[in-house]
Amino acid sequence: MRILVLPGDGIGPEITAAALDVLHSANNAFRLGLEFDHDEVGFASLQCHGTTLTDALLEKARGYEGIILGTISHADYPKPAEGGRNVSAAFRVGLDLYANARPARTRSFLPSNMRAGKQMDLVIMREATEGFYPDRNMALGWGEMMPSPDMALSVRKITRHGSERIARRAFELAMKRRKKVTAIHKANSFHMTDGLFLEAVRTVAAEFPQVQLDELLVDASTAHLVRNPERFDVLVATNFYGDILSDLASELSGSLGLAGSVMAGDLQCCAQAQHGSAPDIQGMDKANPTSMILSVAMLLQWLGEHHGQPALNQAGDAIHAAVDAVLENPASRTGDLGGGMGTRAFGREVAARLAA
Repeated sequence: MRILVLPGDGIGPEITAAALDVLHSANNAFRLGLEFDHDEVGFASLQCHGTTLTDALLEKARGYEGIILGTISHADYPKPAEGGRNVSAAFRVGLDLYANARPARTRSFLPSNMRAGKQMDLVIMREATEGFYPDRNMALGWGEMMPSPDMALSVRKITRHGSERIARRAFELAMKRRKKVTAIHKANSFHMTDGLFLEAVRTVAAEFPQVQLDELLVDASTAHLVRNPERFDVLVATNFYGDILSDLASELSGSLGLAGSVMAGDLQCCAQAQHGSAPDIQGMDKANPTSMILSVAMLLQWLGEHHGQPALNQAGDAIHAAVDAVLENPASRTGDLGGGMGTRAFGREVAARLAA
Protein backbone atom coordinates (compact mmCIF):
# COMPACT_ATOMS: atom_id res chain seq x y z
CA MET A 1 0.00 0.00 0.00
CA ARG A 2 1.47 3.32 -1.12
CA ILE A 3 1.20 6.67 0.66
CA LEU A 4 1.94 10.01 -1.00
CA VAL A 5 3.57 12.55 1.34
CA LEU A 6 3.25 16.29 0.61
CA PRO A 7 4.78 18.41 3.42
CA GLY A 8 3.22 21.74 2.40
CA ASP A 9 3.96 25.21 3.80
CA GLY A 10 4.89 26.85 7.10
CA ILE A 11 5.13 24.29 9.88
CA GLY A 12 3.86 21.61 7.48
CA PRO A 13 7.27 19.99 6.86
CA GLU A 14 8.01 19.86 10.60
CA ILE A 15 4.73 18.32 11.75
CA THR A 16 4.74 15.96 8.77
CA ALA A 17 8.24 14.76 9.68
CA ALA A 18 7.08 14.13 13.27
CA ALA A 19 4.03 12.24 12.02
CA LEU A 20 6.21 10.15 9.71
CA ASP A 21 8.42 9.17 12.65
CA VAL A 22 5.29 7.79 14.28
CA LEU A 23 4.03 6.19 11.09
CA HIS A 24 7.35 4.46 10.38
CA SER A 25 7.30 3.07 13.91
CA ALA A 26 3.74 1.79 13.43
CA ASN A 27 4.69 0.38 10.04
CA ASN A 28 7.42 -1.71 11.66
CA ALA A 29 5.53 -2.66 14.81
CA PHE A 30 2.41 -3.85 12.98
CA ARG A 31 4.13 -5.01 9.77
CA LEU A 32 1.86 -2.87 7.63
CA GLY A 33 3.97 -2.96 4.48
CA LEU A 34 3.43 0.73 3.76
CA GLU A 35 5.56 2.44 1.12
CA PHE A 36 6.06 6.19 0.84
CA ASP A 37 6.60 8.59 -2.04
CA HIS A 38 7.35 12.27 -1.53
CA ASP A 39 6.55 15.33 -3.61
CA GLU A 40 6.06 19.09 -3.22
CA VAL A 41 3.05 21.40 -3.13
CA GLY A 42 2.65 25.00 -2.01
CA PHE A 43 5.46 27.52 -2.15
CA ALA A 44 8.07 24.84 -2.91
CA SER A 45 6.08 23.86 -5.99
CA LEU A 46 5.47 27.49 -6.94
CA GLN A 47 9.20 28.14 -6.94
CA CYS A 48 9.97 25.10 -9.09
CA HIS A 49 6.94 24.91 -11.38
CA GLY A 50 5.25 28.30 -11.28
CA THR A 51 2.16 26.90 -9.53
CA THR A 52 1.40 25.72 -6.02
CA LEU A 53 -0.07 22.50 -7.44
CA THR A 54 0.66 21.04 -10.86
CA ASP A 55 -1.96 19.12 -12.82
CA ALA A 56 0.57 16.31 -13.13
CA LEU A 57 0.86 15.92 -9.35
CA LEU A 58 -2.91 15.94 -8.87
CA GLU A 59 -3.20 13.23 -11.51
CA LYS A 60 -0.35 11.29 -9.88
CA ALA A 61 -2.18 11.46 -6.53
CA ARG A 62 -5.06 9.44 -7.98
CA GLY A 63 -2.81 6.37 -7.90
CA TYR A 64 -2.40 6.35 -4.11
CA GLU A 65 -4.66 4.79 -1.51
CA GLY A 66 -3.59 7.35 1.07
CA ILE A 67 -2.20 10.89 1.06
CA ILE A 68 -0.55 12.92 3.82
CA LEU A 69 -0.95 16.64 3.16
CA GLY A 70 0.83 19.18 5.33
CA THR A 71 -0.46 22.63 6.19
CA ILE A 72 -1.14 25.09 3.36
CA SER A 73 -0.53 28.87 3.39
CA HIS A 74 -3.28 29.54 0.87
CA ALA A 75 -4.00 33.06 2.15
CA ASP A 76 -0.42 34.05 1.29
CA TYR A 77 -0.41 32.60 -2.23
CA PRO A 78 -0.48 34.86 -5.29
CA LYS A 79 -3.69 35.12 -7.31
CA PRO A 80 -4.80 31.95 -9.15
CA ALA A 81 -3.80 33.50 -12.48
CA GLU A 82 -0.28 33.85 -11.07
CA GLY A 83 -0.01 30.24 -9.90
CA GLY A 84 -1.62 30.47 -6.46
CA ARG A 85 -3.87 27.43 -6.59
CA ASN A 86 -5.73 26.39 -3.42
CA VAL A 87 -4.10 23.02 -2.81
CA SER A 88 -6.58 21.69 -0.24
CA ALA A 89 -9.60 22.63 -2.36
CA ALA A 90 -8.01 21.19 -5.50
CA PHE A 91 -7.49 17.84 -3.77
CA ARG A 92 -11.00 17.79 -2.34
CA VAL A 93 -12.68 18.56 -5.65
CA GLY A 94 -10.16 16.92 -8.00
CA LEU A 95 -10.04 13.63 -6.07
CA ASP A 96 -13.65 13.90 -4.81
CA LEU A 97 -12.61 13.83 -1.15
CA TYR A 98 -16.04 14.95 -0.05
CA ALA A 99 -16.15 13.75 3.57
CA ASN A 100 -14.10 15.87 5.96
CA ALA A 101 -14.23 14.08 9.34
CA ARG A 102 -13.18 16.28 12.26
CA PRO A 103 -13.37 14.80 15.78
CA ALA A 104 -13.16 16.83 18.97
CA ARG A 105 -12.90 15.42 22.48
CA THR A 106 -11.82 16.53 25.90
CA ARG A 107 -9.12 14.66 27.82
CA SER A 108 -9.32 14.43 31.59
CA PHE A 109 -5.60 15.08 31.97
CA LEU A 110 -5.48 18.19 29.77
CA PRO A 111 -7.04 21.62 30.33
CA SER A 112 -9.91 22.58 28.05
CA ASN A 113 -11.96 25.68 27.36
CA MET A 114 -15.20 24.02 28.41
CA ARG A 115 -17.45 25.13 31.24
CA ALA A 116 -16.66 23.40 34.53
CA GLY A 117 -17.80 19.79 34.55
CA LYS A 118 -18.54 19.65 30.82
CA GLN A 119 -17.12 16.98 28.51
CA MET A 120 -17.04 16.67 24.73
CA ASP A 121 -16.70 13.67 22.44
CA LEU A 122 -18.07 14.29 18.96
CA VAL A 123 -17.25 14.14 15.26
CA ILE A 124 -18.22 16.77 12.72
CA MET A 125 -18.83 15.29 9.28
CA ARG A 126 -18.36 18.20 6.90
CA GLU A 127 -19.22 18.11 3.20
CA ALA A 128 -16.09 19.45 1.45
CA THR A 129 -16.73 19.74 -2.29
CA GLU A 130 -19.52 22.32 -2.61
CA GLY A 131 -21.27 24.99 -0.55
CA PHE A 132 -20.33 28.66 -0.27
CA TYR A 133 -16.68 28.27 -1.31
CA PRO A 134 -16.22 30.06 -4.65
CA ASP A 135 -13.37 27.83 -5.83
CA ARG A 136 -15.49 24.67 -5.76
CA ASN A 137 -19.07 25.56 -6.68
CA MET A 138 -18.86 26.30 -10.43
CA ALA A 139 -18.03 24.06 -13.39
CA LEU A 140 -16.49 27.09 -15.11
CA GLY A 141 -15.71 30.45 -13.61
CA TRP A 142 -15.68 31.62 -10.01
CA GLY A 143 -18.50 31.56 -7.47
CA GLU A 144 -18.09 35.19 -6.49
CA MET A 145 -18.65 38.26 -8.62
CA MET A 146 -18.85 42.06 -8.39
CA PRO A 147 -21.49 43.55 -10.71
CA SER A 148 -20.31 46.97 -9.56
CA PRO A 149 -17.48 48.30 -7.38
CA ASP A 150 -19.96 48.64 -4.51
CA MET A 151 -21.71 45.27 -4.79
CA ALA A 152 -20.37 41.74 -4.26
CA LEU A 153 -22.35 38.52 -4.77
CA SER A 154 -21.59 34.93 -3.79
CA VAL A 155 -23.12 31.71 -5.13
CA ARG A 156 -23.86 28.72 -2.90
CA LYS A 157 -24.13 25.25 -4.40
CA ILE A 158 -25.97 22.48 -2.56
CA THR A 159 -26.83 19.25 -4.39
CA ARG A 160 -28.97 16.30 -3.40
CA HIS A 161 -26.14 13.95 -4.39
CA GLY A 162 -23.57 15.77 -2.24
CA SER A 163 -25.93 16.05 0.71
CA GLU A 164 -27.05 12.43 0.64
CA ARG A 165 -23.59 10.96 0.51
CA ILE A 166 -22.20 13.06 3.38
CA ALA A 167 -25.30 12.20 5.39
CA ARG A 168 -24.74 8.50 4.70
CA ARG A 169 -21.15 8.72 5.94
CA ALA A 170 -22.41 10.49 9.09
CA PHE A 171 -25.03 7.81 9.83
CA GLU A 172 -22.53 5.02 9.16
CA LEU A 173 -20.17 6.61 11.66
CA ALA A 174 -22.94 7.10 14.23
CA MET A 175 -23.71 3.37 14.04
CA LYS A 176 -20.20 2.76 15.42
CA ARG A 177 -20.58 5.39 18.14
CA ARG A 178 -23.60 6.51 20.22
CA LYS A 179 -26.15 6.32 17.39
CA LYS A 180 -27.12 9.98 17.10
CA VAL A 181 -26.76 12.40 14.18
CA THR A 182 -27.40 16.13 14.42
CA ALA A 183 -28.08 17.87 11.10
CA ILE A 184 -26.84 21.47 11.19
CA HIS A 185 -28.79 23.90 9.02
CA LYS A 186 -30.34 27.36 8.62
CA ALA A 187 -33.41 26.31 6.66
CA ASN A 188 -35.51 29.03 8.28
CA SER A 189 -33.51 31.52 6.17
CA PHE A 190 -31.96 29.46 3.35
CA HIS A 191 -35.23 27.76 2.42
CA MET A 192 -34.00 26.16 -0.80
CA THR A 193 -30.35 25.28 -0.15
CA ASP A 194 -30.56 24.22 3.48
CA GLY A 195 -34.05 22.91 2.79
CA LEU A 196 -32.62 20.56 0.16
CA PHE A 197 -29.82 19.54 2.51
CA LEU A 198 -32.31 18.66 5.28
CA GLU A 199 -34.52 16.77 2.84
CA ALA A 200 -31.52 14.68 1.77
CA VAL A 201 -30.50 13.98 5.37
CA ARG A 202 -34.02 12.85 6.26
CA THR A 203 -34.08 10.53 3.26
CA VAL A 204 -30.85 8.86 4.38
CA ALA A 205 -32.01 8.75 8.00
CA ALA A 206 -34.82 6.40 6.95
CA GLU A 207 -32.13 3.82 6.07
CA PHE A 208 -30.80 3.89 9.66
CA PRO A 209 -33.76 3.46 12.04
CA GLN A 210 -31.38 2.66 14.91
CA VAL A 211 -29.90 6.16 14.74
CA GLN A 212 -31.63 9.18 16.27
CA LEU A 213 -31.82 12.22 13.99
CA ASP A 214 -31.71 15.66 15.57
CA GLU A 215 -32.00 18.91 13.58
CA LEU A 216 -30.48 22.12 14.89
CA LEU A 217 -30.05 25.64 13.57
CA VAL A 218 -26.40 26.51 13.04
CA ASP A 219 -26.54 29.56 15.32
CA ALA A 220 -28.18 27.54 18.09
CA SER A 221 -25.57 24.81 17.66
CA THR A 222 -22.78 27.21 18.65
CA ALA A 223 -24.54 27.91 21.93
CA HIS A 224 -25.15 24.21 22.61
CA LEU A 225 -21.49 23.36 21.91
CA VAL A 226 -20.62 25.68 24.79
CA ARG A 227 -23.55 24.99 27.10
CA ASN A 228 -24.47 21.37 26.43
CA PRO A 229 -21.79 19.57 24.37
CA GLU A 230 -22.87 16.16 25.66
CA ARG A 231 -25.95 16.31 23.41
CA PHE A 232 -23.75 15.79 20.33
CA ASP A 233 -22.39 12.57 18.85
CA VAL A 234 -22.01 13.02 15.08
CA LEU A 235 -22.84 16.36 13.46
CA VAL A 236 -23.41 16.51 9.71
CA ALA A 237 -23.07 19.88 8.02
CA THR A 238 -22.56 21.66 4.75
CA ASN A 239 -19.09 22.95 3.99
CA PHE A 240 -19.18 26.44 5.51
CA TYR A 241 -21.03 25.50 8.70
CA GLY A 242 -18.83 22.47 9.28
CA ASP A 243 -15.67 24.50 8.82
CA ILE A 244 -16.64 27.02 11.48
CA LEU A 245 -18.16 24.58 13.97
CA SER A 246 -15.19 22.20 13.85
CA ASP A 247 -12.79 25.00 14.79
CA LEU A 248 -15.07 26.00 17.67
CA ALA A 249 -15.45 22.43 18.91
CA SER A 250 -11.72 21.70 18.73
CA GLU A 251 -10.78 24.88 20.55
CA LEU A 252 -13.39 24.27 23.25
CA SER A 253 -12.18 20.71 23.77
CA GLY A 254 -8.58 21.81 24.25
CA SER A 255 -6.88 23.17 21.14
CA LEU A 256 -6.91 23.03 17.35
CA GLY A 257 -3.50 21.46 17.77
CA LEU A 258 -5.09 18.38 19.37
CA ALA A 259 -7.67 17.65 16.67
CA GLY A 260 -7.14 15.17 13.86
CA SER A 261 -8.80 15.41 10.46
CA VAL A 262 -9.16 13.42 7.26
CA MET A 263 -10.67 14.18 3.88
CA ALA A 264 -12.11 10.98 2.45
CA GLY A 265 -13.80 9.88 -0.72
CA ASP A 266 -15.02 6.48 -1.80
CA LEU A 267 -11.59 5.39 -3.06
CA GLN A 268 -8.98 7.51 -1.27
CA CYS A 269 -8.29 9.24 2.02
CA CYS A 270 -6.09 12.22 2.82
CA ALA A 271 -4.75 13.10 6.29
CA GLN A 272 -4.38 16.81 6.99
CA ALA A 273 -4.12 18.64 10.32
CA GLN A 274 -7.08 20.84 11.24
CA HIS A 275 -5.00 23.94 11.94
CA GLY A 276 -3.19 26.39 9.67
CA SER A 277 0.43 26.72 8.61
CA ALA A 278 1.60 29.05 11.44
CA PRO A 279 4.44 30.71 9.49
CA ASP A 280 5.32 32.78 12.57
CA ILE A 281 6.86 29.68 14.21
CA GLN A 282 8.09 27.98 11.05
CA GLY A 283 11.47 26.31 11.50
CA MET A 284 11.55 26.89 15.28
CA ASP A 285 10.69 23.32 16.37
CA LYS A 286 7.80 24.75 18.41
CA ALA A 287 4.77 23.41 16.55
CA ASN A 288 2.55 20.82 18.21
CA PRO A 289 2.37 17.86 15.78
CA THR A 290 -0.49 16.11 17.60
CA SER A 291 -3.14 17.07 15.04
CA MET A 292 -1.03 15.73 12.17
CA ILE A 293 -0.17 12.54 14.05
CA LEU A 294 -3.82 11.88 14.89
CA SER A 295 -4.81 12.64 11.29
CA VAL A 296 -2.38 9.94 10.17
CA ALA A 297 -3.92 7.56 12.70
CA MET A 298 -7.36 8.29 11.23
CA LEU A 299 -5.95 7.64 7.74
CA LEU A 300 -4.75 4.21 8.86
CA GLN A 301 -8.15 3.41 10.33
CA TRP A 302 -9.89 4.45 7.10
CA LEU A 303 -7.50 2.32 5.05
CA GLY A 304 -8.02 -0.64 7.36
CA GLU A 305 -11.80 -0.47 7.05
CA HIS A 306 -11.85 0.04 3.29
CA HIS A 307 -9.22 -2.58 2.48
CA GLY A 308 -10.17 -5.19 5.06
CA GLN A 309 -6.82 -5.09 6.86
CA PRO A 310 -7.32 -5.18 10.65
CA ALA A 311 -3.64 -4.44 11.31
CA LEU A 312 -4.14 -0.94 9.92
CA ASN A 313 -7.03 -0.33 12.31
CA GLN A 314 -4.96 -1.69 15.18
CA ALA A 315 -2.06 0.60 14.28
CA GLY A 316 -4.38 3.61 14.14
CA ASP A 317 -5.84 2.74 17.55
CA ALA A 318 -2.34 2.28 18.95
CA ILE A 319 -1.26 5.72 17.72
CA HIS A 320 -4.26 7.34 19.42
CA ALA A 321 -3.38 5.55 22.66
CA ALA A 322 0.32 6.44 22.38
CA VAL A 323 -0.48 10.14 21.85
CA ASP A 324 -2.68 10.19 24.94
CA ALA A 325 0.00 8.39 26.97
CA VAL A 326 2.60 10.98 26.00
CA LEU A 327 0.27 13.93 26.58
CA GLU A 328 -0.62 12.63 30.04
CA ASN A 329 2.94 13.44 31.13
CA PRO A 330 3.21 17.27 31.49
CA ALA A 331 6.94 17.15 30.76
CA SER A 332 6.29 15.51 27.39
CA ARG A 333 4.01 18.24 26.04
CA THR A 334 4.90 20.92 23.54
CA GLY A 335 5.11 24.57 24.53
CA ASP A 336 1.54 25.46 23.59
CA LEU A 337 0.39 22.97 26.26
CA GLY A 338 2.80 24.19 28.92
CA GLY A 339 5.58 21.69 28.28
CA GLY A 340 9.08 22.05 26.92
CA MET A 341 9.23 19.42 24.21
CA GLY A 342 9.95 20.31 20.59
CA THR A 343 8.06 19.15 17.51
CA ARG A 344 10.38 16.34 16.44
CA ALA A 345 11.05 15.17 20.00
CA PHE A 346 7.31 14.82 20.62
CA GLY A 347 6.95 12.71 17.49
CA ARG A 348 9.83 10.49 18.52
CA GLU A 349 8.35 10.06 22.00
CA VAL A 350 5.07 8.84 20.49
CA ALA A 351 6.99 6.61 18.07
CA ALA A 352 8.92 5.08 20.95
CA ARG A 353 5.68 4.12 22.67
CA LEU A 354 4.69 2.13 19.60
CA ALA A 355 8.04 0.40 19.38
CA ALA A 356 8.07 -0.57 23.06
